[in-house]
Amino acid sequence: MATFGEQIRLLREEAKLSLREVAEQIGIDTSLLGKIERNDRQPTKEKIKLVAKFFNLDEKDLMKEFLSDQIAYKIMEEEADIDTLKVAEMKIEYLKSKK
Repeated sequence: MATFGEQIRLLREEAKLSLREVAEQIGIDTSLLGKIERNDRQPTKEKIKLVAKFFNLDEKDLMKEFLSDQIAYKIMEEEADIDTLKVAEMKIEYLKSKK
């Protein structure tokens, strides 16, 4: 299991591409891509779309990976437990039912 940033780094390394090469291809700054790979910065949805397109990945799957990181970091930050996730899941179902 890897974080979103770690997954991007692994994809880049498997393709034998430098940070600069990937950053140029997707149109972002090299230092920003490095920070994303190290989980120091969070990408925008637009950046996630660009990465998905460049590596020929399903955009929804990549977004899912990103969002799961966000949820995990928040749970850890608040020192919550798995029960918090269960309650959140119930609230999601409730909110969906109201639409």
